Amino acid sequence: MKKNEETAQLLKRVTAAALRAVAERPDVGITYGGTESDVRGNRVRLPGPTARAGPAEVSRLRGAADALALFLRYHDNALHKRRMPLGQPARLIFEAVEQARVQALGARKMPGVAANLDAWVDHTCKLKGFSKVEGRDEAFMADAIALLVRERLTGSRPPAHATPLVEPWRSVVAERCGAQLKRMAECVGDQAAFAEAAAQMIRALDLIDDSDPSLDQEDENEDEDTDGDQQPRDEKSETQGTDASTQAGLTSAGGSALDKSETSPEKTAGEQSMPGEGGLAPGGPTARRNRRTEMPPSQGPVYHPFTTAYDEVVVAEGLCDGDELTRLRHQLDQQLSSLEAVVARLANRLQRRLMAKQTRAWQFDLEEGLLDAGRLARVVVDPVSPLSFKMEKETEFRDTVVSLLIDNSGSMRGRPISVAAMSADILARTLERCGVKVEILGFTTRAWKGGQSRERWVTDGRPKSPGRLNDLRHIIYKSADQPWRRVRRNLGLMLREGLLKENIDGEALLWAHNRLLARPEQRRVLMVISDGAPVDDATLSANPGNYLERHLRDVIAWIESRSPVELTAIGIGHDVTRYYRRAVTLVDAEELGGTMMQNLADLFDEDWRGGPATGSRMTGRIAGRPR
Repeated sequence: MKKNEETAQLLKRVTAAALRAVAERPDVGITYGGTESDVRGNRVRLPGPTARAGPAEVSRLRGAADALALFLRYHDNALHKRRMPLGQPARLIFEAVEQARVQALGARKMPGVAANLDAWVDHTCKLKGFSKVEGRDEAFMADAIALLVRERLTGSRPPAHATPLVEPWRSVVAERCGAQLKRMAECVGDQAAFAEAAAQMIRALDLIDDSDPSLDQEDENEDEDTDGDQQPRDEKSETQGTDASTQAGLTSAGGSALDKSETSPEKTAGEQSMPGEGGLAPGGPTARRNRRTEMPPSQGPVYHPFTTAYDEVVVAEGLCDGDELTRLRHQLDQQLSSLEAVVARLANRLQRRLMAKQTRAWQFDLEEGLLDAGRLARVVVDPVSPLSFKMEKETEFRDTVVSLLIDNSGSMRGRPISVAAMSADILARTLERCGVKVEILGFTTRAWKGGQSRERWVTDGRPKSPGRLNDLRHIIYKSADQPWRRVRRNLGLMLREGLLKENIDGEALLWAHNRLLARPEQRRVLMVISDGAPVDDATLSANPGNYLERHLRDVIAWIESRSPVELTAIGIGHDVTRYYRRAVTLVDAEELGGTMMQNLADLFDEDWRGGPATGSRMTGRIAGRPR
């Protein structure tokens, strides 16, 4: 066993050295864990090798490392962001073909790298179940197009496991995008020219309209975004995860239909109030809702659900029986057992810090209390001087409630949702010890690709610009007035197969926000745990591609600028700082404890509301996005 462990450690060291050499980046930090790989800045995570890794596993690990190394070496993140299309399906394809480009550059120059990438692609296709795909499934459109582009750039055909996925798309792509594919093969070494050809290919597939600013980027205008006299591009053009996880250039696509509906006329400012109002009912009395201000006009169609008749708010116990909840909680505890000791230690440290904030002020020069030893020298010099006493007094620590809103979408499946459940567990236990009320909420949908709402829309003749077309499912894992020990097993529900589906973040934020407004506490904090962008195939296929994201930004901006609720976010594996003014991004579960502790300590500082934390010692990343 010891020999196997030494072999695994040697494999890690050799793989890390090869990655830095291929990337030409000796500063890259490398960690191992889980089954996926990703890159964040100059930090890389690779799948952890088993103790008895065979030749096939070694090739897959090297392929994952080579894919990330080539991304670091050949990818210009700033240029990529400027050229990124707005719509969700277009973005996924744009990301995927860029991965294919950087890997093609490496495969052309280094035969060994090409063999490793082939092994990694074969493994990824098998893992994603592409052999079971039937017809042109638009949910996997980006994966299929990425494999076809990779074939054109490298000459390497897709693996046999991916044949059912790729072949139905081959004729469509060849017919519509032949000229663009030829151009992409010619300029594979020029990212700007390649991005332009990729955008033209996406437009040929009817996934970008002529108004998308990504089509207007010219080489001579590349620097306009940084010109001091220019305003930066609209935030709605920011991208989801340029530092995204790479699995041989494939994406977990949430694609949508090729046929796009027209947008509806905008409502006037007078018709618009708080974002999402008229949708899902708040979690408390309507009389307590914040009516101090109205939302400014949105830059596009006003967000609305097609119907709310099929939405639901359920308690965790209502989705499965008690025995299953107990089994799932045990499963969660097993997954996180390696971090239990670290979590307990950090929770105790955080508790001491928070309790210290409640009793840390002193009164001096009193006639009674504790003897002030620091002033005894005065008595020695002048014996007739009276003794000086001091007394500790409590500082103002406002009655507080914290709401944890956890993304329960399919993209969180696996390690991210386990990390999110553990985050909630740490926060609930620690804050409850400090007398802070905590509620834990989750949000997802009842169905994939639209449920009964979409069926009603189809029955009604598919009217244009229908708005949200899926049935919301909002879950209460723990209410603020329930003690943690009575509901701890509810968090295991997040591991239940089939629970995690789509995510419609904007309405979920409003739901959690309105529940907080109904609380009597003086201070209300909303903490979102998510992986970033909202995705719902049914909604995005019948509305503009940025429909859900624009609504999320409107909701966040409204809460951050006009609401008494304090908003912060934690990104699990994805950067959420482009949405939230105060946000932390976690790369690995091992970084969770220290990052969470520091974030909470900053949160409860009296100066926290004055601006984002600075000088952070966190192992994760915290950012303050300027208003």
